[in-house]
Amino acid sequence: MFKGRHGAILCLLCLSVVCVMSSSGLYGGLFSVGRNGQADTVAGRPTKVYLLHADKARADEQFLPGVQILIGHIKFRHDSMYMYCDSAHVYNKTNSFEAFGTVRMEQGDTLFIYGDYLFYDGIVKLAKLRNNVKMINRNTTLMTDSLNYDRVANLGYYFDEGVLFDESNTLTSYWGEYSPETKIARFNENVELTNDSMLLTSDTLIYNTTTKIANIVGPSDIYNGGNHIYSELGYYNTGNDRAELLKRSVLSNEGKTMTGDSLFYDKRAGYGEAFRNVVMNDTVNKNILTGEYCYYDQNTEYAYATEKAVAVNYSQKDSMFMHSDTMKLVTYNLGTDSMYRDMIGYHKVSIFKSDMQGICDSIRFSSVDTCLTMFYDPVIWTSNQQILGEKIDIFLNDSTIDWAHIYNQSLAVEHVDSTFYNQVSGKEIKAYFDGAGELEKVDILGNVLAVYYLLEEDSTYIGMNYSETSVMNIYVADRQMYKLVMSPGSNGNIYPMNQRPEDKIFLPSFLWLEELRPKSKDDIFVWKGKREEDKLKDKPQIELSLPKRDIKIEEE
Repeated sequence: MFKGRHGAILCLLCLSVVCVMSSSGLYGGLFSVGRNGQADTVAGRPTKVYLLHADKARADEQFLPGVQILIGHIKFRHDSMYMYCDSAHVYNKTNSFEAFGTVRMEQGDTLFIYGDYLFYDGIVKLAKLRNNVKMINRNTTLMTDSLNYDRVANLGYYFDEGVLFDESNTLTSYWGEYSPETKIARFNENVELTNDSMLLTSDTLIYNTTTKIANIVGPSDIYNGGNHIYSELGYYNTGNDRAELLKRSVLSNEGKTMTGDSLFYDKRAGYGEAFRNVVMNDTVNKNILTGEYCYYDQNTEYAYATEKAVAVNYSQKDSMFMHSDTMKLVTYNLGTDSMYRDMIGYHKVSIFKSDMQGICDSIRFSSVDTCLTMFYDPVIWTSNQQILGEKIDIFLNDSTIDWAHIYNQSLAVEHVDSTFYNQVSGKEIKAYFDGAGELEKVDILGNVLAVYYLLEEDSTYIGMNYSETSVMNIYVADRQMYKLVMSPGSNGNIYPMNQRPEDKIFLPSFLWLEELRPKSKDDIFVWKGKREEDKLKDKPQIELSLPKRDIKIEEE
């Protein structure tokens, strides 16, 4: 009927069309249809890819040798995966094909993959999709232009930018992978996780689309309202805005940072906790709070630290270090014009500053009156001077001492030489300072007793003065007392050095507690409290200069 070479070719084409339109589908090399549409499997060998339907098929041995060309409503099946496209090239020898047009892959009712192009290798079960690729797995969608889907590992991965999103979060990165089975996605390079309330940027991130937990495994920044978190290891639960972070992570909020070996943060409840080697830094007020455990509530601005708790004030060149069992920061009237804060330390308080040291049981600083109060057997040392009482108030002006008040059983001592001590005691002491923080006047009030040594110009001792009065006013310039006023007069004597009465050398309340004095910022952790017999009744600090030479004494 048909003659010549052209007739033979036409016969082959007709035969191919008949095969395509057969009820059982197209058979070509490794592509076949088994009984009941199920895959033929042989242990240890790859399964076959089956062509279930195509409108047309043809071959072009000259330009595409060994390739079957399929057109129209094409449907393949490989095991439980169904694949659809507009046209395809089938490579019989390698159990693979290329799909063009509207490409779709379906597995059950949970996994759908779309794209403009697909190369599928049936031997290794690898699908390579390109251009406008979309993978949908229940609530999760992954979009990219280059996606490889490994059916053996049940893993899809992209390597030229992509985005994954679910009902809560959107994640973008340069490289990423997603497992429909485990619901775990991994991302690398320029990673961003965003939702309505936060932004997370990272170098490496692992995200679970079921739990909504982002596992941080590389340098990461989390921005949430006014909060910023830096971490290199940990997790952030985007479902409830809770984070557990390791490896010296940092939580920042409006000039305040909290750093610890590990951090816990609950954004909705508004609090954070830090554990081990914790540092809380307030760069606005220039304070640092450290300890083995710290807690901070950003809603109430309440914080506390325990276990080797230390408060450091670095507002001046010479920092002050203060240690106690527990440190607290309490904010009152938050958000109002009358807002103020109390910093509280208790118990076993030790203070070290290069020019001042102190101890007491408890301490409080209130911003409402800028007053630092030391309670329960407070003692303060400055240079060779010591001051103590039942309670001490120190009023500050821009971090500089304005004036101080020592209450009840007040005692000021200056160690002048060997066993010589200038001493003054009274019911209370008030000390006043100039704008530079230098002592300029001291008032000793009520039941005043004083022992002080008089000097010649060459620093030779003239004698010892013992005085009793009701009020004593000491005037100081250049850190030297130049005038002393006692009223209403004094009852006392000046004794030559070799005639000092034994019962007058030391006041009845005399104590010299140098052995309790912190010697360094590390020494504040060694508590050296008063002996029971040296304790007063109650407990709160200040600096006092006592006489050395050329003192003018007046009585009123």
